[in-house]
Amino acid sequence: MTTELLATTTNPSPRSAMSMAVAAEPRDDEGDANPRILGMRCRNCGRAESLGANYVCAGCFGPLEIAYDLEIAARTLDRATLATRPAGIWRYLELLPVTAPPTRGLQVGSTPMVAAERLGQAIGIEPLWLKDDTRNPTLSFKDRAVAVAAAQASTFGLEALACASTGNLAGATAAAAAALGLPAYVFIPADLEPAKVAHALAYGATVVPIDGTYDDVNRLCLEVADELGWGFVNVNLRPFYAEGSKTLAFEVAEQLGWRLPDVVVSPIASGALFTKLAKGFDELAAVGLIERTPVRFVGGQAAGCAPVAHAFTTGAEDIEPVRVPETIVRSLAIGSPADGRYALELARASGGSVEAIDDADTAFALRRVAALEGLHPETAGGVTIAAAQAARERGIIREGDEVVVLLTGNGLKTPDAATFDVQALPARRGLPGLAPVLPGRFSAFEAWYEA
Repeated sequence: MTTELLATTTNPSPRSAMSMAVAAEPRDDEGDANPRILGMRCRNCGRAESLGANYVCAGCFGPLEIAYDLEIAARTLDRATLATRPAGIWRYLELLPVTAPPTRGLQVGSTPMVAAERLGQAIGIEPLWLKDDTRNPTLSFKDRAVAVAAAQASTFGLEALACASTGNLAGATAAAAAALGLPAYVFIPADLEPAKVAHALAYGATVVPIDGTYDDVNRLCLEVADELGWGFVNVNLRPFYAEGSKTLAFEVAEQLGWRLPDVVVSPIASGALFTKLAKGFDELAAVGLIERTPVRFVGGQAAGCAPVAHAFTTGAEDIEPVRVPETIVRSLAIGSPADGRYALELARASGGSVEAIDDADTAFALRRVAALEGLHPETAGGVTIAAAQAARERGIIREGDEVVVLLTGNGLKTPDAATFDVQALPARRGLPGLAPVLPGRFSAFEAWYEA
């Protein structure tokens, strides 16, 4: 099974490709070049590039990724050593594009993996694990990616941290910039959930709403990054940003006792997280931390914005963009996913799938996991839970498979989603919900309770 599939990105102009390159060799604490980090290489043509704030190959305009010498990494990365290291993503330093843990920044990673026995029984998947990444500092997995990008922004001397965001990245970028003492500029679709806008504003970011879709926002950010030279975590810092997602794979393997699950279920927005999970598993095997075993990768998209799922279902080779997403799952509403082709290839090559989930099923999944496991994910988590059930019903997930489902954001950011497609009724005895306002007397409570 080929799992080392790299993220791609929108091809910029030749001017963009050259002007956004800020060369910087990786250095260790003594200032010497670090042989563990080889630089950058093009996923399409293999061309080598200097490490820098750049994301496209100067030769073919393909996507760049970080290149490592994994033999060097393996010399200091073993289970015994990891057991002595503090919690957080930097415990896996040898597989990240930094020479040393940053001295400033948020404490990210080492989130719990929950054994979801009751939910597993309900959807026919046993054993079922929920990787609860809602526990990160800004309540989403985006803190992982931003932490790595922010560390490099400081190294490159970039004067501001910025992003194009569907929601969770906004808060993660704003918080990381605040921790580093950098200004933050967050570009979002104007119809983003108010809770996510407020979250970014709370950290002192400048939030710029754009009249249009996420793809419109992203195109603008390509231009701003080119003209102003800011550190856009998912544009000119994208190769570093994407590497942060691998730490989810590292933690899943470690928390399972240094082995791989049979199936991983992940949301697909741009597709970067989906593909980097596979890359993370590959690297763990390459350095000898785990045995290389087959993993099926199942992705979930909202049916109202499901270009990868549509291609998977129809057998298409190309991803047809969705011009106007129509879904409550705004965090996954990317109509032209930069890494969509690679996500599609990974699902097919691994024997997995990409599932399109209706909004009503997403909301039902949110209510179900909350009631059965006491967890409150945002809409993307509802998509992954429903995608796991759909894959089980279609036989992609088989009886006895050990399955890990990713919950990538907290439901406090999407407060209206859990009640979507449900008629609001006042609570009464045996019926959860919001009770009417009662006088502060037991007799009044008793009368309501016994009614």
